[in-house]
Amino acid sequence: MKRPATSKKPAAAKATLTISSKNYSSWSMRGWVLCRMAGLAFQEKLLSSDDPSTRAELLLLSPSFLVPRLTHGGVSVWDTLAIAEYLNELNPKAGLLPVDPKARAHCRSISGEMHSGFSNLRSALPMNLKAHHAGFKVWAGAQADIDRVLAIWRECFAAYKGPYLMGKKPTMADAMYAPVCTRFLTYDVKLDAPSAAYCQRLLKWEPMAEWIEGAKAEPDEVEELDVEF
Repeated sequence: MKRPATSKKPAAAKATLTISSKNYSSWSMRGWVLCRMAGLAFQEKLLSSDDPSTRAELLLLSPSFLVPRLTHGGVSVWDTLAIAEYLNELNPKAGLLPVDPKARAHCRSISGEMHSGFSNLRSALPMNLKAHHAGFKVWAGAQADIDRVLAIWRECFAAYKGPYLMGKKPTMADAMYAPVCTRFLTYDVKLDAPSAAYCQRLLKWEPMAEWIEGAKAEPDEVEELDVEF
C-alpha cells in the first residue's frame, strides 16, 4: 500500500549580502543592520579593501556605491534605501517602517535625507570604529550637518517620545542614522543629553554591537583614511 505523498515546503531563498570594510563602510553597516532587523538569514560576503572599487567607495571617490548588495533568490538590490524597502515588503511585521501613515512618511523622509545629504559630515568625519580623536575640531560646513542631524533627532523625540527615533522600536530611520552615532563617538562631537543617550542606546543595540565587534576584529586597513587624521 502506497503512503500518501507529503507536501514539502519550498526551500527558503538563499540570501547573500556583499559588504566592504566593517570598520570604515557606513553604507555596508546600514544594509547589514537592516537585514538583521528584518530577520533575514544571509551569508556575508566581504570585499577586499585592495579592490580598487572598494577603496574608491571607502575614500568617498566613487559616484556610485555598489555595496551593500543584497542577493536574494533571483533578486539583486544594491542601494541601501532600496534594500530597506525590499526587506519591508519581504517581512512587513519586522517593523522597518511605522504602521501609522504619517509616521511612516516621516520615517521615509528623514531616511531619505540621510541617504542623499550630509556630504560635509561624511567627508570631514569618515567612519572609523577603531579610532578616537579627542578634542577633534569640526569645521563649519560639517557642523551645519551635525546641527541638522540633531534637529531631526530632537523633532523625532518630541513627536514619538523615544527611546528610538520613531518611538518604542527601532525602524529604518535608526539603521540609517546608526553610523552617525559612531562618527560622533570617534570624533568626540559634543551632544545634548537626549542625543548622547540615543547614541549610546544605538551602540548597545544588538545588531550594532555585533557589527562593532566584527569591525574591531577586522585586520584590513585603508591607509589613506588612517593617515589623514
